[in-house]
Amino acid sequence: MDIEITRIANGLTVVTDPMPQLESTAVGVWVDCGARNETRAQMGLSHMLEHMAFKGTARRNARQIAEEIEAVGGYLNAYTSREQTAFHARILKADVPLAVDILADILTSPAFEAGELERERQVVLQEIGQARDTPDDIIFDHLQSVAFPDQPMGWPILGDEDSVGSFAREDLKTYMAANYRAGAMTLISSGAVEHARMVELAEEKFANLPRGESSETLPARYEGGDLRLSEPHEQAHVVYGFPGIAGNDPDIYAAQVYVTALGGGMSSRLFQEVREKRGLCYSVYAFANAFRDGGLIGIYAGTGEDEAAGLSAVVAGEMASLAETANADEIARAKAQLKSGLLMGLERPAARAEQIASQLLTYGRVLAVSELTEKLEAVDVSAVRRFGSRLMQAAMPALVALGPVNKLETYSAFANRFGAVGSRAAE
Repeated sequence: MDIEITRIANGLTVVTDPMPQLESTAVGVWVDCGARNETRAQMGLSHMLEHMAFKGTARRNARQIAEEIEAVGGYLNAYTSREQTAFHARILKADVPLAVDILADILTSPAFEAGELERERQVVLQEIGQARDTPDDIIFDHLQSVAFPDQPMGWPILGDEDSVGSFAREDLKTYMAANYRAGAMTLISSGAVEHARMVELAEEKFANLPRGESSETLPARYEGGDLRLSEPHEQAHVVYGFPGIAGNDPDIYAAQVYVTALGGGMSSRLFQEVREKRGLCYSVYAFANAFRDGGLIGIYAGTGEDEAAGLSAVVAGEMASLAETANADEIARAKAQLKSGLLMGLERPAARAEQIASQLLTYGRVLAVSELTEKLEAVDVSAVRRFGSRLMQAAMPALVALGPVNKLETYSAFANRFGAVGSRAAE
């Protein structure tokens, strides 16, 4: 990756990742601002702003924004996470100036017109309702709120009916002025792109960005706990959470290997034990979410009402077993999965731009592929076992269950399998 980085006069960072063999470019702006930047009253405002940016500017209305990018066969979209908001496009190389112009337009002069706000408010409320109707989606919002209660890191990215219903035009303008500053924004392009030209476009199109750096956020405080919602679903959806680690923690690679060996594929321990051997569920997997100052290790399973009774003991048992008996073969498979995912992602401009944005947020620099693969390869059996043992010492796991969950093991029984008094054996 022959990456070049320039910070222009107003503080905006410009990053290019040339892939000269391509005819297209992925270009986007990543803003160092997400749901964790909000107050309680602002819950969901980052996401609403993301929606409203496309609803008209001083120069274009919402339809013109859509038509101009699609008239050249391009694609424009955005997303909001807990720590970032991204606005990105995919276009042919000749149309990069148009994409940059549209991105700059929606980020420097959004209209936030009152009528559009009312219409988009209804769209977001429908989005909230849709998420609530999707148990294997909304359960992760519940997990976040149980793991990080009463703090921005635990609030839903979409907000709720009360907060979304209260947003006014001035709220959007004030929030954007406070958080969408040049020093907190990065223009990233990957594909058929030239660095000098991107710098020129950035200096021309983003000149009106206010100066300033990223806003401070409250520290993430993991607490854990239990939430069970008995609902008329066919399946019991269960997710277990444990305190993870920050993205720049040296143990992050051991954590990723551990999670992959535990529940990252069909050869993983959870898949083999929970699905293949016991037939307790169709879907089971583990994941690791890393934030700027902490993280969350999780396990999801969808199971039947009767099968839920034995699920928690098996999950805890497989976690304990991996911490004690992880072997070289399964660790090698996990590392191969992670390495292939990394390298395959480098074949897609959008994935490369996303990876660059993530690394800049986490490390403040872009890591060479060789450095990443070396860090992965350096993870050995002992590192995985140490990380697994660390999880088994979690005194307050998080447990969330939706659906027919009355037969699920009690929280105290599950929690007692961890920490200093935890039992290490599955029943």
